[in-house]
Amino acid sequence: MGAVDPRLHALLVLGDGLVTRRDMLRVAPAWTIQTAWRADRLVRLLPGVYGDAALIRHAKADLPMLARVERDVARRAALAYADGRGALSRLTALDVWGLRRQQPGEPVYLDLPQGSGLRHRPYLVVVHRSGFAVAPPQVVIRGGLPVTRLDRTLVDCWPLLPPVDRSSLLIRAVNDRLTTPQRLVAALIEVPRMPDRGALSDLLDRLGAGCRSPLEVWGHDHVFTGPGMPTFTRQARVRFGARTIYLDMFAEVERVNIELDGATSHADPAEREIDLRRDALLATVGILVVRFSHRRLTADPAQVRQETLAILASRSRPR
Repeated sequence: MGAVDPRLHALLVLGDGLVTRRDMLRVAPAWTIQTAWRADRLVRLLPGVYGDAALIRHAKADLPMLARVERDVARRAALAYADGRGALSRLTALDVWGLRRQQPGEPVYLDLPQGSGLRHRPYLVVVHRSGFAVAPPQVVIRGGLPVTRLDRTLVDCWPLLPPVDRSSLLIRAVNDRLTTPQRLVAALIEVPRMPDRGALSDLLDRLGAGCRSPLEVWGHDHVFTGPGMPTFTRQARVRFGARTIYLDMFAEVERVNIELDGATSHADPAEREIDLRRDALLATVGILVVRFSHRRLTADPAQVRQETLAILASRSRPR
């Protein structure tokens, strides 16, 4: 196996193992590329995009070449294929944003402007978008890579994700203050047609109302709305000097705060003690804290609703 032409080798070093055919032809004749390819020193990852053969990590010949290199190499190759006109999107962008690691076998996703002329390739999904541009606010640079903005990424990923993961992922993004329900609603308006769009719209309504966990969303839909229920203020802030406490569901008139404890809540006695101290502090300003466990809420929602209404009624009577 012969050595790569020094001119091509210099370009590979400069491109961290990747180089385009166009750049190679600027410094060397076409036959040097053919020679390196036939000698298995260069591999063609995508049309016009080549890589050092040493980048190949998976020996399975039945895999497309783009799937045989490491994830970051495949992404850089896809961007080189787009030639500055594309950005990583959907499940690939979600990985770059750090919210979900892309699974083995999932392709690289790339958004490009309508009419770019590029198309799907093995292990590469190309999505053409009208009015798309690789510039803010549609695209940001993250980890040195152009990616679609997070709110649009989350909306585009909705039909691609397993249903069990969808809600928790969006809730996490909102809780971590990476985006807001309002931004997600605006992004959804940009996508008038998509599978399960109604379910996403419903979730965004719940997030806009202040729900911040799957259990709170479930409670909103099945227990804490309807006849007799007040309009709870979700994530209400109560200040105690320099300390701020956020209340899950606060009925202001009755001074009742409903807290929904998740399935794993209070496994740690120290966490339970923190909650008890917090509840006692709220009691000093006349706020009654009522806690319902995940098990009770989901197993007997009718009873939880009845108890909530009774507590609210007792707090409404003149004392």
